[in-house]
Amino acid sequence: MWIRSRLSIFLVLGLALAGLSFQVPLASSQGLTITAAAVEGDLPVEEPDAALWQQATAVEVPLSAQMITRPILPDTSVKSITVRALHNGRSLAILLEWADATRNDSTLGLTEFRDGVAIQFPLVEGQPFYCMGQQGGDVNIWHWKADWQAGLLARRSLQDLYPNIYVDMYPFTEPSDDLYRAAYVDPSYRTAEAAGNLLALPAHPSSVEDLVAGGFGSLTSQPPADQNVQGYGVWRDGVWRVIFSRTLISTDEGDITLAAGKNYSVAFAAWDGANRERNGVKSTSQWVSLQLAVPVVGDAAAAGSEVGAAVTPSPALRLPLWAWLAILALLTGVVAVVLFYFYLGEKA
Repeated sequence: MWIRSRLSIFLVLGLALAGLSFQVPLASSQGLTITAAAVEGDLPVEEPDAALWQQATAVEVPLSAQMITRPILPDTSVKSITVRALHNGRSLAILLEWADATRNDSTLGLTEFRDGVAIQFPLVEGQPFYCMGQQGGDVNIWHWKADWQAGLLARRSLQDLYPNIYVDMYPFTEPSDDLYRAAYVDPSYRTAEAAGNLLALPAHPSSVEDLVAGGFGSLTSQPPADQNVQGYGVWRDGVWRVIFSRTLISTDEGDITLAAGKNYSVAFAAWDGANRERNGVKSTSQWVSLQLAVPVVGDAAAAGSEVGAAVTPSPALRLPLWAWLAILALLTGVVAVVLFYFYLGEKA
């Protein structure tokens, strides 16, 4: 029994050493990591088919229905989203792709809901609640809206949806062929627009709304001057492909600031307008990791001093396979001799 217990100990040690010799990981992380590949030149911010995206590894992120707070729809449509990311040391571009059988890019009708997708970053250390953060744990949200995208390409009005609509008279107005704006020509009478409410603007500078949240019911759009996230989306053959882009550094208080060589938490959400999804009725992901790769510049020695030191094994561990096998054989022999010595001692 005594010999058997010690034999088990030596066996475990031997297996551990063998694992190290063949660089077998003793534990692995279950989290997903999205790596933003470092590239040179301009990013393809309006080209989802650009060859440059092939330099970024595609990562499929699972999504599930938001089931924490009302409104709740257990059977949301978007089950996963594929993510690629690129950066050039100045700006970041993220390409999101997901299946959607219909393109829903209008909200003019009372029963119309738009497709959309969002990216979320924590503004605090660690990971706040993945559904829009929490009190004391704000998040920065980039929300792409299909109807805003459509408005940038070809703006529609109520007259397009209801071509025979007619209004007798609005006070304080001037005649106009554009019924949407004819109600009140003076912006002072359009109070939401005058207050800077992005949802009330007749046209948007970007298809992405830049927001901050610190828990349910706290979602707040950043001021118009701080709306610095650009978006571009294309729907084709039942697939949405949407690109988000922004400079890595931002001085806006509610913005995430990014840097090459660092890791960040990120989460995603998606809406299917055909399924009447809006607001809290959406599919969401858990937090995953976003890593911005360090650009490789200069020769290999210069790159190694900046990047390789963090990922290359120390010189002491860089031994050829035959050396590791010799060490393993030597230790096995030592273990056998020790066990034989104790065995003779017991017999005596």
